[in-house]
Formats: sequence, structure tokens, C-alpha cells
Amino acid sequence: MDFTAKQIAGLIGGRIEGDENMTVNSFSKIEEGKPGSISFLSNPKYTHYIYTSESSVIIVNEDLVLEQEVKPTLIRVKNAYESVAKLLQIYESMKPKKKGIDSLAFISSKAKMGSDCYVGAFAYIADGAVIGDRCLIYPHVHIGEGVVLGDDCIVYPNVTIYHGCQLGNRVTIHAGSVIGADGFGFAPNADGYDKIPQIGIVKIEDDVEIGANSCVDRSTMGQTVIHKGVKLDNLVQVAHNCEVGENTVMSAQVGIAGSTKVGSWCMFGGQVGVAGHITIGDKVFLGAQSGAPGSIKSNQTLIGTPPMPPTPYFKSQAIFRRLPDMYKQLNELQKEIDELKKQLK
Repeated sequence: MDFTAKQIAGLIGGRIEGDENMTVNSFSKIEEGKPGSISFLSNPKYTHYIYTSESSVIIVNEDLVLEQEVKPTLIRVKNAYESVAKLLQIYESMKPKKKGIDSLAFISSKAKMGSDCYVGAFAYIADGAVIGDRCLIYPHVHIGEGVVLGDDCIVYPNVTIYHGCQLGNRVTIHAGSVIGADGFGFAPNADGYDKIPQIGIVKIEDDVEIGANSCVDRSTMGQTVIHKGVKLDNLVQVAHNCEVGENTVMSAQVGIAGSTKVGSWCMFGGQVGVAGHITIGDKVFLGAQSGAPGSIKSNQTLIGTPPMPPTPYFKSQAIFRRLPDMYKQLNELQKEIDELKKQLK
């Protein structure tokens, strides 16, 4: 389907520079732009591509200053990244939604299905499960006994949702993720370890998205809770009895140990590790590969292990690289001091 620059500008509240009747029918990265496609520019590192891009339309920030003329039609907006995200959401919403129950799916007669749902081949929905309206359940999904899904949920292939877990509305779980597996609870004894039964559940609130191959473990008792608006990347581990606050985001390979509470609007970079039984405040930003061995107060930007503010961290790293030379100098100074002591005797 073709859209004109004028139509697109109307959708995102933009101002056109160039041909308002220029049409596009696809998206492309600015460095790979092709005629008939729309691109966007938000990162200054890619500004030079705007002068050579073959894209027909490019969304840019209002304050972009051009050094020479450009061939594409521009749509200026306050925030190009947010605008293209909105545009992609509109584009995604226009795609036809899957509906119907595949003949190879299994749905228990004791489960309750909402209207206009899709259930793919070899999906399994157990006794007592409750599925809301307009849910998409892809092939090979396992939904255990008593699981509750709200409306407009999307569960991609090979996801397993264990018994009793509760998901809100508009929750998306990507392929291979596991919701509600047992928490890692074992008590040592003389012969090895006794397993501690994990009798709680996982509760996921509205508008949460969980990436591929991530795990959220069920609690020992009570609930492991993922509050509304949380976004977890691929390969994220949230252990038993944890609580993740509203609108917190975590990049790939983040690991949260058991019984930890993470506040709202936090941002964790890739491979961040958080110890168990601690509290992370609101709006805490942890840089990639940081390790948090203890609780952290709200409104901090930290990096490293243990985490520290960025400026002292990078200064420390600069010193760390010089340690071999400093150690050599220290040994030489020690030798000189020892020699002086001998001379003074």
C-alpha cells in the first residue's frame, strides 16, 4: 500500500520539506535507502547518509541543519525516533491478524477461550486456563492448568507458561521463553540438596513484553511480579520472588537473583547482574556488565562492579590500565629506598 509524504506527516504531526505527494510503500535504514522507501535520521553519526540516501522520504528532527541540498523529501518532527516508532506501530496494526483454531491444536474442554483468538498447530491449552479476547497463541505453545491471559496477548512459538501464572492485557511473550518454572530453591543436607517446593506463581501486568528465551521463575510462596509496562530483552533471567517495577527495561543477559525488588523506570544494560535479597530504587541506570552486590538508592546512574558514577569509574579504568607500569615503578622506588637506607646505616 502506498502512502504520500503528506499522509505520513499528518499521522506523526510533521512538517514537509520537498514534494508532499512523494509516495512510499516500505521502510529502510537510511544507509540502505531505496526509492519508494521511508527512512529516519535521529543519530548524528548517520547524518552524512542523508546526502546520498536513495530513500524517497526521510523523517528528521526539527533542529537538523543541512549543509547541502538533499534529494529525498524530508518530514521534520520534534523527535524522529519516537515518530518512526509511532509510524511502525500504525503499520503493524494494519497487518491482518490471525484468527481461528488450528485443527491440530489441543484446547481442554475445561478451558475458557475469548473471542477472535488464534491458536496455532500443536499448541496446548490445559484445564482451567482462561484466555482473553483477540489473543494470538502460536504453534507449540504450552499453557498450563489455571493460567490466565488477558485480552490482546501474543504468545509466540515454543513458549511455556506454567500452571497458575497470570498475565494481564496486551502482554507479548517471544519465542522460547518460560514463565513460571520453579525458582532455584534447594536446602543442603548431609547427602546433597533437598528441593524446596515452589508453590507460588508469576504475575505479569499489562503492556509487558518479554524477549526470546527469557525466564521468569515462579515464587517459593506468593508471587514473582512483573509490573505494567516492563520490557525485557532476550535471555533475561528474573528469579523467584522478585518484583520488577513499572516501565523498567532490561537489555539482553541481565540476571536478577531471588527476592530482589527493582524499582520503576530503571534501565539495565546488557549482562547486568543483581544480587539477591536487595532493593534497587526508582530510575536507577546501570551500565552494561555492571554488578550490584547491594541495595541502590533511587535516581542514580552507575556502572561497574561494585557500581559507581560514570566519571570516577572511567578514571579508575584509566588507572587500572596503567597498573603494570605503576607496579614496576613502585618496585624501582622500593629498591632505591632500600639502597638509601643501607647508605644511611
